[in-house]
Amino acid sequence: MNDQIRPPRYEIRAHHTATTVTVYQAYRPAIGLPAARDGRFPPAWKRDRMTWIKPSFLWMMYRCGWGTKEGQETVLAVEITREGFGWALENAELSHYVRGVHPDRATWQRNLRRSPTRVQWDPERDLHLNPLPHRSLQLGLGGEAARRYADEWLVSVADVTPLAHEVHRLVRSGERDRATALLPVEEPLTGVVPPVPADR
Repeated sequence: MNDQIRPPRYEIRAHHTATTVTVYQAYRPAIGLPAARDGRFPPAWKRDRMTWIKPSFLWMMYRCGWGTKEGQETVLAVEITREGFGWALENAELSHYVRGVHPDRATWQRNLRRSPTRVQWDPERDLHLNPLPHRSLQLGLGGEAARRYADEWLVSVADVTPLAHEVHRLVRSGERDRATALLPVEEPLTGVVPPVPADR
């Protein structure tokens, strides 16, 4: 990739509108199918557990194996309010200690315990799920953040498992251009400032 067009190392790229951001999750069918059908998470979805959301479709494909991993067979595109997404980032702490960002490890641990959200940056993935030099955001929601996610920020829930399977089929058959054309358009999300490690 040309250096002039390489994305910044830490940047949120997502499918978004002026008022919403789309994130991805994968669940077992008992949770994922009712969520897509009803547009909300079913009672089996636990609000007291941390849940991780991912703005990158391809990183979700890496995590769930194109919707083939056990317990992750149903891939959801979850549209949430941009306001809620911003609140989650404003109240987030990095998921790991970084010298130079945190005064010391004890301070980071205290902040992490108090924070309802945590940020993790992992290598973005290409169509073949190989790691790229730039990073993709994973956002963990716990406590108040998880409740707000399910009860306040949710706009829509769609089952994109067929899309995942079709993109995977095209990749395996070598039809890269057709696979790329099906990917959700993910552009830089401005106006939000997530915690980042010092080597940005």
